[in-house]
Amino acid sequence: MNEQFFNALADLVSENEIDREVLIEKIRDAITKAIKKETGSENVRVDIDPATGKLEMYILKEVMKVMFVDEPENEIYIGEAQAYDPDIKVGDFVEIPVNPAKIGRVAAQFAKQSIKHDIKDFERNKLIEQYKDREHEIVTATVQKVEPATGNAIITIDKNEHYFYRSEQIPGEVLKEGDKIKVYIVSLGDSEKRQPVVKLSRTHKDLVKRLFELEVPEIADGTVEVKAISRTEGVRSKIAVWSKDPNVDAVGACIGPKKSRITAVCQELKGEKIDVINWVEDEEQFIAKALAPAEVLKVELLEPEVRIEHKGEEKEFERVIKKCRVVVPNNQFSLAIGNKGQNAKLAAGLTGYKIDIVPENAPEEAAEDEAE
Repeated sequence: MNEQFFNALADLVSENEIDREVLIEKIRDAITKAIKKETGSENVRVDIDPATGKLEMYILKEVMKVMFVDEPENEIYIGEAQAYDPDIKVGDFVEIPVNPAKIGRVAAQFAKQSIKHDIKDFERNKLIEQYKDREHEIVTATVQKVEPATGNAIITIDKNEHYFYRSEQIPGEVLKEGDKIKVYIVSLGDSEKRQPVVKLSRTHKDLVKRLFELEVPEIADGTVEVKAISRTEGVRSKIAVWSKDPNVDAVGACIGPKKSRITAVCQELKGEKIDVINWVEDEEQFIAKALAPAEVLKVELLEPEVRIEHKGEEKEFERVIKKCRVVVPNNQFSLAIGNKGQNAKLAAGLTGYKIDIVPENAPEEAAEDEAE
């Protein structure tokens, strides 16, 4: 039986790339807990030595003078104890061997589940340690398999397999086995809460930022800074950039020679359109730029709206909603709002303002209703 045990141990070490001593300690703890659970004994010793092929288990009971002990699971009469050790004395602890076959089916199953649980925790912690310096970065992944029913995919990063949910894939994107894709590491899970170890996404707006960092040297070296991003994944994004060097055109740097840089980003995002605008500190000017390609005649900042919102049953907090009214030429009204309100929504996401768009010559109340 010992030979089978140590062969299984070697397989576990090989399959899970776990240090043998770490795994032995986890198995020792699991067997100890199982014996305690099955026998009720408080004192258990498990000896495991792969070098000698030793696998021994003992229950330790305190030697008592009286024949009828109060706790037979932890105490033993000296007459019985001497059968195991003739030299034992009252007050000593006698070691009683445990036959692995007699641990019990339930206890053995408990030990097996405990070991599996420990191995999963080890694997999770190993992954978290491996990816802790890559959180909020993008990595290249290879698609291994796509589930036809759900669209969820299995992808590999550095030989590690990850589950990639359909909800985190770009709408309309069809992944195929063997595809190389860029994914954004949103966060690392908490092993105690059993969350996914590595949360991956292609819909997160910061994926756009990281892709521009790869394609635009001026962003990578800090000359050009990405100030804000707003995204409707798979359709369109707006990105606001600013140059620290007056001699460097931030928008031009992002577009690149013959649009090469922005084209590379769009191709990675499966044709998603991207508007790049200059960020300016003046909020009115920035709002006007954010509504491009529409022409803006006037931007009026309004009194912010304060809402009391609740988080859970007890916590409440104030949320300040910044508002503005934007006047555009009559013939630019539809362009400013965009298809299904897309341009206005992206501009609002980029600037942080709730934007009411009104045509130049429309009555004020009717214009507000139309814009809403």
